[in-house]
Amino acid sequence: MLRSVERLSLLSAVVLALAAGVVAELDFAPLTVSGLPVVDVLTKALLVGAIVTAAYGVYGLTFEAVVERTTSKRRRHDARNVLRLVFVAVTAVAIFGVLTAQWVGVLFSLGVVGFAVTFALQQPLFSLIGWFYIVVKRPYHVGDRVAIEGSKGDVVDVDFFVTTLWEINGELVSSHQPSGRTITLPNSVVLSSHVYNYSWEEFPYVWNELGVQVAYETDLAFTKAVMEREAEALLGEEMRSRIRRYRERLDETPVELEVRDGPTVNVRQEESWVDLRLRYLVHPKRGTQVRNELYDRILSSLNDHPDRVDFPVSRNR
Repeated sequence: MLRSVERLSLLSAVVLALAAGVVAELDFAPLTVSGLPVVDVLTKALLVGAIVTAAYGVYGLTFEAVVERTTSKRRRHDARNVLRLVFVAVTAVAIFGVLTAQWVGVLFSLGVVGFAVTFALQQPLFSLIGWFYIVVKRPYHVGDRVAIEGSKGDVVDVDFFVTTLWEINGELVSSHQPSGRTITLPNSVVLSSHVYNYSWEEFPYVWNELGVQVAYETDLAFTKAVMEREAEALLGEEMRSRIRRYRERLDETPVELEVRDGPTVNVRQEESWVDLRLRYLVHPKRGTQVRNELYDRILSSLNDHPDRVDFPVSRNR
């Protein structure tokens, strides 16, 4: 259906262009509209119509050929925005050229106007430059989980001027859960602020920690083994495959770092208890789900051995 509409637009553009040529040959010299010859007015109106319909048809066919065949939602989103910008700019220049019949003058005027707009609309211009930076350097894509200038959420849209996030955490909820609110940020923030990407395309995983507090009388070796065993049972081969990918990324850098295949437990001493920190790899959007399940499994296993595991009884912990 859409392809038929696009072809009809191209056919209409040809018909309008031919009609403009026919009208230009007619002699309506005595007739004027607001002091302008009717022939010129009709010819330019038909040519403008031809440009608009042709641009619509070519855009639709290009969109279908390039964007619709792109399997990645992220790349499809970027390609759509680039196509829109290119076709709008080319169509605007073509229309101004037809109306003034001075292509060189139009381009020169656009340069002068653009210079003036640079001073009058600095923030929107910086946001447009930020959009180009996002498209070229890829600090984040649609679907990524990011933190920018104190705002954290999943990127749901990136247009020419603003980035829209679906907020997580925030003032209403915690534990990395969506709040239901959206955050709109100008694209210019990427030029002057830190951007934290939790689901980078090359390695969309993060390290998480789960803390379990136990008393000093606890058998620490046994407790650590239980925590690692339950994490291994839950994450297993999935985490090992991620670690292999992580090592591949490290090999491409000068960073030397030893990374274990499975979950590990680090010990931190507190005043009245021992804090055991289970470290594991997880997708950022599954962090809360995995954490809850790990808590259930670990506490259930530890409660089965009250003779070897003691929990702090102080209410101050």
